[in-house]
Amino acid sequence: MFNKKNFFSNFSSSLKNTTKAFQALKKDIKNSNIPVLESYNKEYQIDFSPSLVRKFSRYSNIVIIGMGGSILGAQSIYLYLQKRIKKKLFFFDNLDENLYLNFLTIKNLKNSCFVVVSKSGNTIETITNLNLVLSKIKPKNKLVIITEISDNSLFHLANKFDAEIIEHKNYIGGRYSVLSESGMFPAELMGLKAEKFRNLEKLINDKIFSSCLIKNVSTIYSLFLKNVSNSVILNYDSNLNGLCEWYKQIVSESLGKKGKGITPIISNCPKDHHSILQLYLDGPKNKFFTFFSSTIDNKRINSIVNAQSKAVKNVFKKKKIPFREFFFNKKNENELGAVFTFFVLETILLSKLMKVDPFNQPAVEEIKTETKKILG
Repeated sequence: MFNKKNFFSNFSSSLKNTTKAFQALKKDIKNSNIPVLESYNKEYQIDFSPSLVRKFSRYSNIVIIGMGGSILGAQSIYLYLQKRIKKKLFFFDNLDENLYLNFLTIKNLKNSCFVVVSKSGNTIETITNLNLVLSKIKPKNKLVIITEISDNSLFHLANKFDAEIIEHKNYIGGRYSVLSESGMFPAELMGLKAEKFRNLEKLINDKIFSSCLIKNVSTIYSLFLKNVSNSVILNYDSNLNGLCEWYKQIVSESLGKKGKGITPIISNCPKDHHSILQLYLDGPKNKFFTFFSSTIDNKRINSIVNAQSKAVKNVFKKKKIPFREFFFNKKNENELGAVFTFFVLETILLSKLMKVDPFNQPAVEEIKTETKKILG
């Protein structure tokens, strides 16, 4: 997974400051000074029992309700590993009437369980979608709510309907929660193994992983200082769409502060070769690129897509456009967990160099407050 192709082509940078920041980060992780990263370690104790997983695994359909980081992790896992997953999943990830209408078309709704995720327990879109669902089902023995154990709306709803409650640790923010209960309980229901996703200690002590991390952060920060701050993912596998959306949030919500930030842009390829690629090649030089790809089962499609991807890289090299590559070849829990860990650490290291707090989102909270005022 991690090799020299992950390093940026067409750009070089000093590694000194990033190496220093990485060593400080390793020390903080060793001393448990970054609580949000606890769930990335194998030793993390998840707050649900095997018996709870067995109880809800008997359902053939899993409906997950949440917003942002509360649901993006589970979506990423499902899309990435769906060829191994026998369950059918439905995601309420927006407040959208069409999602509700699609939900109503689910066959055998009686054979469905419902997992609701919100750290605060007061996310208005999540509560609205849950209430819509509750108007159509009898939730007894079908409902699991993952939220903080506090005086919040979801906690009260859970008690009202005698739902199972899994604690969402208050020190783990939504966008960092993929390897905690928010992502791992759904993953277990999918038939996957939570412990296989978590290898933080092993990864940060791996020379190849560490080298990739340091060199990538150094390059991105150097580009940022040169006003090259648009991070474009060129995604050549639709099974990676969820991961792209997860990346978009972790980068934008963690770094977009104090007039600073990296703007993530997702391009689905080769479709976008016929629209926005012209701009990427011949427009403003304010972007760096990351190629996401894997082996596609259909050999004919795979050969053409590989050729198109290689062609773009060749032209990027000629035009000296900075890019890196990630090729997903194993499609298992270990690989996906390592990718989650890599981009989380990359983001935290960039935040240190950019001098912003990667764990808050003050502007988003302002919008939530304003919405409550309008709704009364």
